[in-house]
Amino acid sequence: MSDKRFERVYKQDMGSTEIWVDKETGVNYLYHSSGYSGGLTVLLDSYGKPVVTPIPKD
Repeated sequence: MSDKRFERVYKQDMGSTEIWVDKETGVNYLYHSSGYSGGLTVLLDSYGKPVVTPIPKD
């Protein structure tokens, strides 16, 4: 496994909207910034459950 725990998997062209994956748990996070402020939250599916990316076991 890499040294970096989080990996950016998506970046939207306009503004700063990104999706980051925790490579230990697979949980996806949505990050958005605008000007001098920003926020990070767990990305949820349509059932309100966290989006989890399967992580291959080494």
